Amino acid sequence: MMTEILDVDLLAFEQGNSKERLAVVDGVMRSLTTGFVYTKHDLSEAMLDETYDVLSRFFNLPAEAKEEYVAGGSKGQTGYTGLLVETAAVSQTPDWKEMLNWGAPLPDGHPLRTQYPHRYGNPVFPSNHLPEAARILSTFHENLVELQTRFLRIIATGIGVNASFFDTMLKDGSHLTRAINYPPMNEAPQKGDGGHVWAEEHGDINLITALPRATSRGLQVKIEDRWVDATPPDGYVIINTGIMLERLTNGLIPVGWHRVVADPDQTEGRLSVVQFCHPTPWTILSPVSSTISTERPCSFPAMSAGDCLDQVLWEINLSSE
Repeated sequence: MMTEILDVDLLAFEQGNSKERLAVVDGVMRSLTTGFVYTKHDLSEAMLDETYDVLSRFFNLPAEAKEEYVAGGSKGQTGYTGLLVETAAVSQTPDWKEMLNWGAPLPDGHPLRTQYPHRYGNPVFPSNHLPEAARILSTFHENLVELQTRFLRIIATGIGVNASFFDTMLKDGSHLTRAINYPPMNEAPQKGDGGHVWAEEHGDINLITALPRATSRGLQVKIEDRWVDATPPDGYVIINTGIMLERLTNGLIPVGWHRVVADPDQTEGRLSVVQFCHPTPWTILSPVSSTISTERPCSFPAMSAGDCLDQVLWEINLSSE
């Protein structure tokens, strides 16, 4: 198993010669034995700046103002989720974080919206306080979906299927973008001595997750029972793998286990924005044949992506939200 996270270049895969493309695929597959990889990207820095500015202003609103954007019954899939709500499956102590979630709606009458209303409802943006939020956050969401779709073509090539293998299941996927504000730990219950951390050890539910930027350190990756700081080069996006990709690849690509913790001397908070790349909920997660062999027999029974998501939402205390 790799003991470090590699950095690769998405653009070299898309624009390079065959040797350069193969080098990117090889780097991604080797790095993803850790569940993580860093990739160079072509996202607009101005777009990222604008997104972080509007989110910083949102989280600085008074608590009662943020509570106006709670979307009851959405299972945390849109709107505001307050402090001490989400709890990692391995823990009994809620995380010290608050979140704003959004996605892209589907038209009324679309079968996905009818069957999965809590995944495809209208996004709840803080427009009453920040009129520009809907435009800015929707643009960010659309750009990240495109980036992740492109990156999954590298992974598809690496597991021996057509590069466009994931494209169909990603069209109208229930992709979720989440801004996460981690207040300073000295503001947590018992001034940080109550056992709370920013985000306890966990694996994501989805196919892959993209994190293009964070305002301070704190993300750590579990590699061979060691916690390693995630420190991508400037201009790189962090990509990590989720439960659904592990199922589809028969464990060839494992879940990227991670946590977010403050150092004892870290007095500031942290703001990050991630996007969880999801297939459509009716996608059947069944290991692809190229990942099954005598040495690696099929280990995962078929399960729909929607059922997989609901199972984990229950485990992390978001089913009643």
